[in-house]
Amino acid sequence: MTTKAAPNLWEVLVAKGLTTVPAVIAAQALARPDAIALRTEGAPPLNYRALHLKACAIAAGLRGAGVRRGDTVVLFGPNSADIVACWIAVNVLGAIEVCINTANRGAPLVHALNNAQARHIVVAAELLKYVVQVGDQLDHLEHACIFEEGSAEVPSHRFRSTLLSDLLRPERATAIEEEIRSESGDVAPSNIASIIYTSGTTGPAKGVLMPHAQVCLLAAMSVRGLKLTEDDVFHCFHPMFHMAGKFMGILATFIAGGQAVLDRAFDAEHWLVKLRTHGITAGLAHGPMVEMIHAQPARPDDQDNPLRRMIVAPFPTRIATDFERRFDVRGIEVWGMTEVGVPIWCDVDRPLRPGSCGRNDDELFDVAIVDPVTDEDVAPGEVGELVVRPRLPWVLMQGYMGMHEETVATWRNLWFHSGDSARRDADGNHFFIDRLKDRIRRRAENISSYEIESAALSYPPVAEAAAVGVPSQFHDDDDIKLTIVVQPKMALREQDLLAHLAGCLPHYMLPRYIERLEALPRTPTNKVRKAELRARGVDAAVWDRKAIGIEVKSLYEN
Repeated sequence: MTTKAAPNLWEVLVAKGLTTVPAVIAAQALARPDAIALRTEGAPPLNYRALHLKACAIAAGLRGAGVRRGDTVVLFGPNSADIVACWIAVNVLGAIEVCINTANRGAPLVHALNNAQARHIVVAAELLKYVVQVGDQLDHLEHACIFEEGSAEVPSHRFRSTLLSDLLRPERATAIEEEIRSESGDVAPSNIASIIYTSGTTGPAKGVLMPHAQVCLLAAMSVRGLKLTEDDVFHCFHPMFHMAGKFMGILATFIAGGQAVLDRAFDAEHWLVKLRTHGITAGLAHGPMVEMIHAQPARPDDQDNPLRRMIVAPFPTRIATDFERRFDVRGIEVWGMTEVGVPIWCDVDRPLRPGSCGRNDDELFDVAIVDPVTDEDVAPGEVGELVVRPRLPWVLMQGYMGMHEETVATWRNLWFHSGDSARRDADGNHFFIDRLKDRIRRRAENISSYEIESAALSYPPVAEAAAVGVPSQFHDDDDIKLTIVVQPKMALREQDLLAHLAGCLPHYMLPRYIERLEALPRTPTNKVRKAELRARGVDAAVWDRKAIGIEVKSLYEN
């Protein structure tokens, strides 16, 4: 007799009807209406029934404002119950939610709004002024829905606007899903749920098209990897414009039926206090965040906390063992990207293997390590490029929004090419090594060198510019070095260039170091040799804003 194989994770989601974001929320509102779903600072907790009704009331209001199935709706605001409810509301309508970085200003903001072809934006009042400043450069925007409207003065603007509080239609909340279903049918797993912008390496940020199947499977993998249940309390301080916070944190908690505690920002100093106050049992953090926590003064009662499991990417090798011991927590290292989710996991039930991000899930994904030039497999132990392909439809990104050439190039030979180098041992354990591309990674932000360089070149005294990452004090984390060539017969002060960049770029893109050269090193085809600039590192001749006491915050206060 043939034994029937156990269902894979996607088949489990299909059987439970949890293959789209609206389906997840509706199911929990029915199954556990009074259980707390979400806690946020300064707002009352929301149970699953209240969260579902709030999202549907917003959906009814957005529908009345003109949002239709397939539309892109940009969300531009800090972590809050409103931003979560608006995300769900957009998906209830079958529209595409596009949460963008709240630090975006100037050209990066224009690029995101125009690339997304967004006619509608849901924006926090304190951020509306930045949209207004670039309003004449926006090709599609027609309507702004403003929330947290009491927190800041609303400037005048050229597009139609409404307040979220006025837009809410609670009287239609219980009917809106049936209206949408009868008009257009159910939202399908293959429909695009979200666009998340991940910075390019040689061009503007790319919008990753993520179907409902991908985001729900990613969330379910977090449930499985962390062994989340309805009794867990998950701590999320990642912003909703990152896949980690939105899908591996919030949506995963909702699938498990647990409780999410959503903070506006990461705070290493009060991390333990937060765990104890809210009874947090699970969470996730990027490597630099873990290092910041570990750098806090050790106390005899550090183990006295409810946290038991957390995803860490990466788990810095030099502190991993001590971090687990000190806080009595199991750190689960993983590897993933917005484009492919997280196909490589460490097993929560296996002992820590420092440096390894785990094994691939071969039920759902094929993962290989190949020569980055020939695409041929490398032998165990050899370093190559991580490539991924799905074993099921709709569980990886469907391309980059409006960037067809980049999509095709990334999917060379029918594999997604990550641009990350790694090795795999004979037992199938993966070890992340480095980045092949010119991407800069700073404090969990993937940064486009192109955007920094474009901003620098808009300053008249700068003739040439190249931005690279140089090692910071944290594991697998960069500080930014901007190398420039000054125009002949023109004067330049680094402080003035930095102030100019602050007017063009979000804070996390500002360089720490500015280096002057007579000419940038170039290849025979005139490409900048960025590897050479990285190898030069930082010496005493390189200008360092920290060394002279310039704080980034001070550049953005006016």
